[in-house]
Amino acid sequence: MSEPSTTPGEGFHPHLHDAADRVAAPLRTRLHHVRSDSLDGDTAQSGGMRRFAAVSGKNVGSEKLWMGQTHVAPATSSSDHHHGESETAIYVVSGHPEFVFLDDSASEPEEVRLRTSPGDYIFVPPFVPHREENPDPDDEAVVVIARSTQEAIVVNLPRLYALPADET
Repeated sequence: MSEPSTTPGEGFHPHLHDAADRVAAPLRTRLHHVRSDSLDGDTAQSGGMRRFAAVSGKNVGSEKLWMGQTHVAPATSSSDHHHGESETAIYVVSGHPEFVFLDDSASEPEEVRLRTSPGDYIFVPPFVPHREENPDPDDEAVVVIARSTQEAIVVNLPRLYALPADET
């Protein structure tokens, strides 16, 4: 027998409804169900893309991670940015987004473009300036993002450049 799915607004343990004689369990002792239609768009943003929080300190009380999704409109490029101290893992859900950064390991910095497909993963180390681009003229790109901090840190930059070692 299958259980009914969680309905919007229930949030926690859908089959353990709060009763007048029962004290609600603390946030850190229950599972949280974040429905796709209740993602939170009130998060740090960069031009050209929209981030939506699913798991965050604000939404579910997470202390060490943030997870959500990002939508990049067709024929759009995000602003140049980095994510501070956060490690960021990205999973490509749809589209063919491109991730651009500067490789400064040679005498002259070189722009590197990582072209992706659905099912690919990208890792962004802390403080690495980059941008996302969606070259497709018709379809948006959607990615799932996980970060090692509880909120989405976004530091928008005036240009794509490699940070000096003493600034990281």
